[in-house]
Amino acid sequence: MKVAAGQLAPTTDPSVNRRTIETLVEEASAEGVELLVLPEEAMLLADGLEAPLGELARAEWPGFVEFVSGLARRHRMAIIAAGYEGTDTERPYNTIVAIDEDGKEAARYRKLHLYDAFLYRESDYVTPGDANPVVVELAGTMVGLVNCYDLRFPELTRNLIDHGADLLSVSAAWVSGAMKEDHWRTLLRARAIESTAWLVAAGSASPECIGQSMIVDPFGIVRSQLGGETYGLAITTLSQRRTEEVRAVLPVLENRRLNTTIEL
Repeated sequence: MKVAAGQLAPTTDPSVNRRTIETLVEEASAEGVELLVLPEEAMLLADGLEAPLGELARAEWPGFVEFVSGLARRHRMAIIAAGYEGTDTERPYNTIVAIDEDGKEAARYRKLHLYDAFLYRESDYVTPGDANPVVVELAGTMVGLVNCYDLRFPELTRNLIDHGADLLSVSAAWVSGAMKEDHWRTLLRARAIESTAWLVAAGSASPECIGQSMIVDPFGIVRSQLGGETYGLAITTLSQRRTEEVRAVLPVLENRRLNTTIEL
């Protein structure tokens, strides 16, 4: 299966973001991509808005999902996209939606771990999700959904693997700062290595974020990556045979002695 991480720099204008996403999808389709992962906040950048985020989320989220569904159906491509899903409060969910190649919504994941770290408080304006972690079948592959700060919680990705994920999809707006780029690269490879699973990470390249989208194989080898550019695609062909080869020589999932499977 050919997969891609789409990198863009979301703005506070949803219509601008949609045009960029549509171009990314068209270019990915021309490359034969079957699954495209987009970054966190692909729908709308939360910083610098003129209207309240909760109000905008209620107005924009339904149309955003419909827009992504139309692109997926038109190009016969599964798409993982992220945005702000409105609630009946002024704090929306930070949500990832998974759309299959028929344009149907296959799953929705509301971010569990909000970014209350490095003197930042996402929980001041976002409602945390309370559902279990999400594994969904897309383009014939079981995919576990991860949203940015979730990456720092290995128990989440291990839970996804225990529930059948062969691919970890990471949508992120990873903020720049001291050691942050190093943490991003290290954590992406660590989550792939400890899970012996493929990982596709799409990073926002908005002004305060690092971009650096990346695709990592089950042995931790980076197969495709981008830098800080505001637009681009990282593309790789995933192989289940590669997963089986790695798990045969590195059977860490079989060798575990502790039962860490949890229902969050």
